[in-house]
Amino acid sequence: MSTPSTGAPAQGPRMVMVAVLVPVLVTFALWAFAWPATRTAPRDLPLGVAGPAAAAEPISRQLQQHDGAFEIHRYADEAAARDAVEDRSVYGAVVATPRGPKLLTATAASPVVAQLLRQAIQKQAPEGAAVPVVDVVPAPAADPRGAALGSSVLPLAMAGVAAGALVTVRGLRGVRAVLTLLVAAALVGVVAAALTHSWLGVLTGNWWAEAGVLSLATLAVGGAVAGLAALLGPAGIGVGALLMVLLGNPFSGVTSAPQLLPEPVGFLGQLLPPGAGGSLLRSVSFFDGAGAGGPALTLGVWAVAGLAAVLLGARRGRPAPTPQAAAAHPEPAPVG
Repeated sequence: MSTPSTGAPAQGPRMVMVAVLVPVLVTFALWAFAWPATRTAPRDLPLGVAGPAAAAEPISRQLQQHDGAFEIHRYADEAAARDAVEDRSVYGAVVATPRGPKLLTATAASPVVAQLLRQAIQKQAPEGAAVPVVDVVPAPAADPRGAALGSSVLPLAMAGVAAGALVTVRGLRGVRAVLTLLVAAALVGVVAAALTHSWLGVLTGNWWAEAGVLSLATLAVGGAVAGLAALLGPAGIGVGALLMVLLGNPFSGVTSAPQLLPEPVGFLGQLLPPGAGGSLLRSVSFFDGAGAGGPALTLGVWAVAGLAAVLLGARRGRPAPTPQAAAAHPEPAPVG
């Protein structure tokens, strides 16, 4: 008489877990990607107003009627407003001139914001009057809408996740894992810069600075994933991928601007490597490094914390979650 398989009942809970987990993940992904996209609108968007007080004050009052949309910065003249745009203090500026308002934009900072500002200022102009627009920091001719730059966030996040996961599943630990992550991130940065700058022409700054930013962004993600895996085991890879890809990518604001995303999404996105990496890449490539301090610090903290977690996990003696390692070092059979 055959005995029933003992493995079949144990499969039941796993089947239920998979059947429930997949729809939950899909729902979470749809929320993370679709919800911010459907709630895009300016929220405390930094905008300058320049010119004599008598002419500029009415413009400021009109802009402040857009409840909470703009954070107004006052400048004495057009030159000061241009400097603020180039320093990434504001996304654009309205200059009061004897002939009417004049708009300064920076499509390199965000083509979406530049278009939004043109529409908003044109609506406030007298009927039939065209508002002159000056693009102070234009986007590169090869990527006028910023689509290529926005598309670079997901591949970099995936490269970092892959690096962290491969280091973990191949059983690399401690110093060896750290060195592998550093080398992998450096190579990713060089390859990515060669593609985006040298081939596609969508980045126009210093080549090596851009390669450094791309490497640092990859290292921040890879270090975080490997560090979480070193501390939590295999589940850390899933947590890291969820954090960097399903949250970091849609919350990055690279395709629009952090101030266009609903709060606290825009703020949180800049605290994650994909958002900080996108902001830092814009600063280095188009603005000569202006506004790079905050994003660079964020990426540095993620990278250092992740690599420190990798070293800490090795010191704690957590076994590497790999079947290969288990097969290579089987436990001795009990005596007796």
